[in-house]
Amino acid sequence: MPPELIANVIIAGVLTGLVYGLMAVGLSVIFGVVRVVNFAHGEMMTVAMYATVMLFAAWKLDPMLAAVPVAIAFFGFGYVLQAGLVNPFITRPEHSQFMLLVAVAMIMVNALLMVFGPDALNVQVDYQLESFAIGPILFDKARAYGASAALATSALLFAFFKFSRTGKAIRACADNNLGAKVVGLDVKHLYALTFGIGAACVAVAGCMIVLLVDVTPVLGPGYTLLAFVIVIVGGLGSMPGALLGGVLIGLSEALAGLFFNPSAKSMFSFALLILVLLFRPQGLLGRRS
Repeated sequence: MPPELIANVIIAGVLTGLVYGLMAVGLSVIFGVVRVVNFAHGEMMTVAMYATVMLFAAWKLDPMLAAVPVAIAFFGFGYVLQAGLVNPFITRPEHSQFMLLVAVAMIMVNALLMVFGPDALNVQVDYQLESFAIGPILFDKARAYGASAALATSALLFAFFKFSRTGKAIRACADNNLGAKVVGLDVKHLYALTFGIGAACVAVAGCMIVLLVDVTPVLGPGYTLLAFVIVIVGGLGSMPGALLGGVLIGLSEALAGLFFNPSAKSMFSFALLILVLLFRPQGLLGRRS
């Protein structure tokens, strides 16, 4: 097999994995702060994909540009969802939280089926079949743009949590919920902000993913499961771990498609998950409890 082909497949896998990583960052942020597992995560991304398709169909708005209004809308949606629905369940048993968010996911899937039907939709932009060439090495433009947006969004998120007062307050809530309340932080508001940030991350990822795959209402559960695999591999609650896990999963899927069969990619992703659980249960960049 030509080494150029292997190199091109590896590059495509890494670029796709960065978009996967941004999707998982949203899940990791929500769990790391609110301690609620968002079982509607993939369904939220599917809704963002449909929103991107509709913006493209109505105004020919490129998904790279559509990411801004879609992310803003999803930030508001996530804030309201957390403040109005999820927050009363934070102190309830985990199975109650699980059933609540699974119910939200099912409502989203069926609403999409009612509105758009089961047929696949997509966007067709000029650069979708083009590549950047450096000698024999090719960088698919759609994947490269998507990966760049994922890295830029992740960098903004890291800077927000590290340098802004609100970000530091959110980190304080994650480290010590009771202490945050004692010093007067509005924990409920900060939790809602965090959920909104996580929703905005998955919305940007959805805008990028729609450049690579067609969207159908039933995509959500598969992406929710993929996000769980990524955050467990990288380390639950670790944002750098989510990006690393996304890259590893994207790479494993690409190599599985090259050396075996495209339908075998999930098998290799879960094999990687099992290896991590066996030898480093806290994830590659996670911390032991």
